[in-house]
Amino acid sequence: MNRYLILAMRRPLFDPAVVPLHQAFLDSLREQGRVELSGPFGDKSGGAYLLHAADLAEATAIAHSDPTHLSGGWDITVHEWQAH
Repeated sequence: MNRYLILAMRRPLFDPAVVPLHQAFLDSLREQGRVELSGPFGDKSGGAYLLHAADLAEATAIAHSDPTHLSGGWDITVHEWQAH
């Protein structure tokens, strides 16, 4: 499995009601062993999570099933991260 850094940046009109749905989504991925780290940014602009996936296509598909993406209130970017 490769590592992918998922950035979720709030748009000005994001819906705060999506946050608990996003947290449940991350909890589910964590239970599957897919999320290594996750958390919000201190300035409340958004957050990030480190996702394990087979390839960029799978990582993107998972990130695009995140309630933050589905709500349209967040910008989601996926980066393959070759961290050591």
